[in-house]
Amino acid sequence: MDTRRPRAQPLSPRVAALSTAVVLAAAAVIAGFGFHRLPGEMRDFEVYWTAAQRASASEPLYRPADGHYQFKYLPAFAVLTVPIGRLPLSHAKAAWFAASVALLVALVSLSIAILPERRRPMWALTLVIVVAMGKFYGHELVLGQVNILFAVIVLSAILAMRVGRDTAAALLIVAAVAVKPYAVIFLPWLAFVRGSRPFFTAATGLAALAALPAVLYGIGATIDLHRAWWVTVTQSTAPNLTNADNVSIAGLVTKWLGAGGAAPVVTLVTTAAVLAAAVYVMARRNRPHLAEPLEGAMLLTLVPLISPQGWDYVFLVSTPAITVLANYDDLLPRGQRVFTWMAGAIIGLSLFDLMGRERYAAFMSWSIITVCYLIVLAGLVSLRVRRAA
Repeated sequence: MDTRRPRAQPLSPRVAALSTAVVLAAAAVIAGFGFHRLPGEMRDFEVYWTAAQRASASEPLYRPADGHYQFKYLPAFAVLTVPIGRLPLSHAKAAWFAASVALLVALVSLSIAILPERRRPMWALTLVIVVAMGKFYGHELVLGQVNILFAVIVLSAILAMRVGRDTAAALLIVAAVAVKPYAVIFLPWLAFVRGSRPFFTAATGLAALAALPAVLYGIGATIDLHRAWWVTVTQSTAPNLTNADNVSIAGLVTKWLGAGGAAPVVTLVTTAAVLAAAVYVMARRNRPHLAEPLEGAMLLTLVPLISPQGWDYVFLVSTPAITVLANYDDLLPRGQRVFTWMAGAIIGLSLFDLMGRERYAAFMSWSIITVCYLIVLAGLVSLRVRRAA
């Protein structure tokens, strides 16, 4: 007897409208939280705006004098955002905030759309997403970050792959790299699942991306910019590992074991293990037409874990992973299902306002969020092993 949850029935127009309204209402609540703080917040967006102005004037982008708010993105990102730098800061903030809210709705919708089948009603999936991810969305909007944009681009690439538009998927991954360099993690996956042609398309796109700043800076200065970017990223990593909000594997190990000693080796081994799990999931794909959502969701979740500068709010890119687990949770072993739901609850409900300053500080200092996401990854691996996706 098959005890699996049956597929959800197609949405009626009324239910579809209600579900959409729930998503929009949730986005509006989050937007209302952030918008009244807009003038004094969105500090990360100010970094982008400043870099865009500097790029427009062909000025150096990477300046140690900027301190914590030093620009750490690829030179091409600054060039691509030059039009934003031409706006007054207040207008640019308002425009990006409105765009981010729209992208948030797209993120939730796409996370559900990539599912090969819906085994839970759309309203239930939406509710799980908002509860588990809501705090990350709010933090993202208040900072003016670009992680929602990054996730939407990657999800669009996954959808393109599902319908056989591999060239479009490759170009979308290049666009994701322009926004966040760690999107390069998707290139080996693209080559593995779609072959050499889309991979070479992506490689060509990356070469063009690297050359783009030459339009404003010239060839020699563009090479210098990339060197300065690398120095900036590598030299600013170690001091951030002990930051309470750092949720990377490297941060977890450093907080637990301290810097130096066995920490680098443990970090390397743990990172290799989670990457090996991702490779295993790809190798076990037994239903190719259903494989991309789970694999793409897993790679997105790995981003803040393997990036040494992974901050807690970056976990919003795990929205597809949470959606996949919520949709297929009945296929997990009972014990693992309980642990997975507990991890999701801890992720979503570990709020400063609920826990208080001291408890929240202790919670973050022990990287418990990171542990919860290792449980999430285990759930995704289990779904593949059990031939669920």
